[in-house]
Amino acid sequence: MARLLTTDEVDARDRLAYWNDAVSDAYVSLTCDTPTADVVGNISVDSLATLELSQVTATAQRVRRTPALIAQAAEDYFLVSIQTRGVGHIVQDGRVAELQPGDFALYDSTRPYELHFAGDFQEYVLMLPGPTLRSQLSATHELTARGVHGASGAGHLMIQMIRTLAADIAVLEPAAAAAVAQSVEHIVVAGLSSLAGQAAPEPSAAARRAEVKAAATARLRDPGLTVAALAAQLHTSVSTLHRAFAGEPASIAEWIWARRLDAVRADLCDPALRHRTIGDLAFSWGFSDASHFSRAFRARFGATARQVRAETAAQR
Repeated sequence: MARLLTTDEVDARDRLAYWNDAVSDAYVSLTCDTPTADVVGNISVDSLATLELSQVTATAQRVRRTPALIAQAAEDYFLVSIQTRGVGHIVQDGRVAELQPGDFALYDSTRPYELHFAGDFQEYVLMLPGPTLRSQLSATHELTARGVHGASGAGHLMIQMIRTLAADIAVLEPAAAAAVAQSVEHIVVAGLSSLAGQAAPEPSAAARRAEVKAAATARLRDPGLTVAALAAQLHTSVSTLHRAFAGEPASIAEWIWARRLDAVRADLCDPALRHRTIGDLAFSWGFSDASHFSRAFRARFGATARQVRAETAAQR
């Protein structure tokens, strides 16, 4: 469930102090100042496996991560700002990235940075553990405060994925949340790799594939989930999605079926769900034909759903 930090009920004379505490609570230790010594804003924060996703809507301000604040708390995170309204500037490592709506950029909490917003703005912010990104990208200090544009490529995929994720994050199952979090990381890495000139095998296809998997994972329980429905949701063509899966061991449809079957098997092994029928569990994961489900389950696991449930019960 999202945490909401808002100035709505705070007296005007106390709002700036409250906002300083709010941004430090939501992210890392920070200090804010504003042109008018006042601020109006909201921060909605949600957790997703190893990631935190928040949305900030606020008035003009400057946000600073100073050496003194870094010395007080060893907070090692990478943050990614995805601009959705207004214009933002990220300053770090001697560079300035200007973010228009749809653009994103990276910054590192272990070194000083500043965020500048000259007017009202809105953005999504992703927080990733520092070691996670460093294990996938070299020379991350060369990638900070460098904008990835949202008109095409990884930037375009990022804003689409984040909007979808923000809408569905509250209903994601833990296993689905982990898969989506990994997909988000892949798209961040794809976008930043293009800045660094790092070679990645078919980065655009990999980024599109990660986006498709994340969108599908969020909708596994939806019986209306089809390749055509995914293409419509992601504003692309069915053929584009199939091309993204070229060379993969399974097609998009096969991948969706496999994830659904895995989810049903996990539920069958969960003692807290033993009161629910096999059909009920299958239908809850988007299956609409009991016979088709039974055949597919046995083909994937070499046993019927009833046998899997019985074997699990016998082992307790």
